Amino acid sequence: MLAGKYEHTMDSKRRLPMPARLRGELGKSIVLTRGLEGCVFVYPQTEWLAFAEKVNKLPMSQASARSIARLFFGSAMEVELDALGRVLIPEYLKAHGGLKKEVMIIGTGNRLELWDKEKWEQYQGHEVEDMGNTISELKEFGI
Repeated sequence: MLAGKYEHTMDSKRRLPMPARLRGELGKSIVLTRGLEGCVFVYPQTEWLAFAEKVNKLPMSQASARSIARLFFGSAMEVELDALGRVLIPEYLKAHGGLKKEVMIIGTGNRLELWDKEKWEQYQGHEVEDMGNTISELKEFGI
């Protein structure tokens, strides 16, 4: 399971080290794509394929299904970890996430999320304040 919170520094060439303790689970090749709330999603290959299968089963006759496919597949980039466990963040995903030098890597179970540190702190502060409402919204799912 991809869990935890890690702070890493992206270098001037847009290379970001992945947490050493998660590299085995990530594998050598990962998929980066636009995330929600302004982050970048990072999927291990197996999780990306499972997610892609679900999206591909959506009825393409529905505009929302087409939009989801465009959002995630249109911005997806397969990248490999280098010998030092770093990934090269494409410029368009760096811009989407507003990623600067300090990056928070957040484990969310089946994927990671990349957040600009300052943006993460703002988001997390808001989420902590609203956690009761968030949990209430998920009662129907047994949370």
